[in-house]
Amino acid sequence: MIFAPDTEVTLQWTAALVNTHPSPMAPDALATVDDLLAHMAGWSWTGSMPEDDHDLAQVRRVRDRLRRLWDVEVLEAVDLVNALLRDGRALPQLVIHEPFGWHIHGTDNDAPIAVRMAVDAAMAMIDVIRTDSLSRLRLCEGEDCENVLIDLSKNQSRKFCDTACANRAHAAAYRARLKESTP
Repeated sequence: MIFAPDTEVTLQWTAALVNTHPSPMAPDALATVDDLLAHMAGWSWTGSMPEDDHDLAQVRRVRDRLRRLWDVEVLEAVDLVNALLRDGRALPQLVIHEPFGWHIHGTDNDAPIAVRMAVDAAMAMIDVIRTDSLSRLRLCEGEDCENVLIDLSKNQSRKFCDTACANRAHAAAYRARLKESTP
């Protein structure tokens, strides 16, 4: 484990949120509040839930701000993280609930979901920056893929956002090797 378990989950969730952004290969995965609720369902969110299009628009804005973290050097990342914390009026507090046990919430549970998402992601990014691990934030190496990933492997060898991209890349490499070896 590189980071505390709740930090790792938050980093993975942050990448998953960023990857809901529309791209030439996929539509916006957060087109509706129901899409957002479905996205959140697998990530153990507690507290108030999004209720309307205003909440959805706020989360999309947070998603755009978080995406920038994959494209910057450390000093700009620090500025972005500090802005997220400041804008969200971060109030870190120790809490306990399953499945994490004791961990830190960055805001009150009744804060708007977009604020909680922004602050929680910023709190996790603090650990990334403090451990000089910004290089673990990567872009997928899959052809035609614009997704991001957080490499939590021990040897920092992860290259693809998911197995589909990895399988496509490995199949393409295999076909290229076959083509080269065939007279």
